[in-house]
Amino acid sequence: MELNFRSDNESPAAPAVFAAVAAANQGTAWAYAEDQWSALLDDAFSGLFATPTTVIPVSTGTAANSIALACVTPPWGSVYCHRNAHILNDECGAPEFFGGGIRLVPVDGENGKFSAGALETLIYQNSGHGIHSYQASAVSITQSSESGTIYQAGEIQAISETARKQGMAIHMDGARFGNAVARLGCHPADITWRAGVQMLSFGASKNGCMAAEALLIFDNPDARESAERLRKRSGHLLSKMRYVSAQLLTYVEDDLWLTMARHANKQAATFADTVTRHPGASLEYSVEANEVFVKWTPDGFKSLENAGIQFLTWPGREDLARFVFSHCTTEQETTFLCEALTTRKTP
Repeated sequence: MELNFRSDNESPAAPAVFAAVAAANQGTAWAYAEDQWSALLDDAFSGLFATPTTVIPVSTGTAANSIALACVTPPWGSVYCHRNAHILNDECGAPEFFGGGIRLVPVDGENGKFSAGALETLIYQNSGHGIHSYQASAVSITQSSESGTIYQAGEIQAISETARKQGMAIHMDGARFGNAVARLGCHPADITWRAGVQMLSFGASKNGCMAAEALLIFDNPDARESAERLRKRSGHLLSKMRYVSAQLLTYVEDDLWLTMARHANKQAATFADTVTRHPGASLEYSVEANEVFVKWTPDGFKSLENAGIQFLTWPGREDLARFVFSHCTTEQETTFLCEALTTRKTP
């Protein structure tokens, strides 16, 4: 028996999403996001977020992040983000490439998050050299974070206020945004535009879709042309965008996205509880979404691998592994994992 807890990226598409693609596959449709499904996105997401929302569908989160940041950052501008942010460590310089040379500035902070105070201090330390310095232009927040933790609405509001004082735009990398909303039990607006976020990379592929993401722009329709031209110029304007847009519409219909995210979070919480009761293993971070980071011994992790359990040993850390739970992780799979850990007492 092989169980995969490596990443929610490796989960299959949800049946309802797959059915939406099949339904969109009937007959012809206009190309390049001029189809009937893409035409419905702005209204659907404006209703979801309770504010006028421009939707730019794309096929990858890297494209959504990079287009967003390039829209609001000049080539001589800088983007502040957490030291562990995906845009800094896992996108092969894509934001810098899309932005013609923009600089990403890492901000330190515990548990995958940075504070408004840390941001303000670093901006101040990097200022004072006039045109010799990069211009502080944007802030990017990851929600949920790379450590599986979640920014509260008040934390986002404080960061946004600090950024606005410097004339900086506020972007959110929401690859696991659904997991954050599901955990907080809030309206999606509460941790986005109401808290000062202007652009959101709305993730869907990790939570039941297939090659379907979206850049959302709140209350700024003038940014649409810049985003659309960057999408086209970078090769992300798909000729058959209807298949992406149909997924996104179904994904948010009847709160399917939240139902799937809640399920993934629940499975993660069950495993996290087992870890806390283990005599040798422990949690590296608090578990707030669908990722569980476990600190243990290399021999202990090896025993789980021998039991047919797949997970990610964290790069550079033999004593740390990440377990990710998805919309389709079954209770039986979670139980097997918990029992496998419980029966292995390796100190």
